[in-house]
Amino acid sequence: MNGVQVGRTLRTIRLRAGKRQQDVATIAGVSRSFVAKVESGAIDSIDLGRIDAVCRALGAVLDLRVRWRGERLDRLLDEAHAALVEVMVRMLRDAGWTTVVEQSFSEFGERGSIDVFAWHPSFLAVLVVEVKTLIADAQETFGRHDRKVRLAPKLAADRGWTCRQVGRLLVVADTSTNRRHVASLGSSFHATYPFRGKPLRRWLRQPDGTMSGLLFVAYATARGTGIPAAGRLRVVVRGARAVRVQTTPRVEHGPARPSSVTEADV
Repeated sequence: MNGVQVGRTLRTIRLRAGKRQQDVATIAGVSRSFVAKVESGAIDSIDLGRIDAVCRALGAVLDLRVRWRGERLDRLLDEAHAALVEVMVRMLRDAGWTTVVEQSFSEFGERGSIDVFAWHPSFLAVLVVEVKTLIADAQETFGRHDRKVRLAPKLAADRGWTCRQVGRLLVVADTSTNRRHVASLGSSFHATYPFRGKPLRRWLRQPDGTMSGLLFVAYATARGTGIPAAGRLRVVVRGARAVRVQTTPRVEHGPARPSSVTEADV
């Protein structure tokens, strides 16, 4: 990240908005000297959470990007997303759902796709699943999911699915970074996705009524196959060589589920 460029950008936005450094500091919950430090470009020792707070105070979005070996990073991220989608499809099908992956739509000027679009014929319920390997912008995630849920009855009808109720599920890769991000915005996530743990699992088995839930999913990709393997992978160092080691997955009681799924309340 280019600290000087970030600082100049934020200063330009602040001046355009007619705000003082103190005004931004008050909204962001930081000191005026902190805002001045960010605008000077001295951000090497500053945590990203506070920089993001300054950006949000100005109505801006901190877009942090990591580059690695060109297109190889894109392929790696795609594999992670595909692994999470595969886990969810298996889980839903085991619970009696009919699933469609990457349900595209172009309705009322809105275009996009739903990661997993599912229908339960016994309960006439439709489920809109949004899969995230990383939550970069919570409010944007909420908004996009809302739009897809709003379009769900129309998309279901186009497929010949009778829809009496619509549920939405946010599936997030179970990483410490994602858990910290969700915890930092705990009130917003709980208000938007109140279903967790047992109530969520019960609804997935018997989808009676509306539901909005969040599920953390731990996954591991089998080498060379792109298919999730049971448990998690971690890296340990043995001698001078780093080795990926398969760890034992946590076992939960209840209906059979793919062993690569772990879940916990937030």
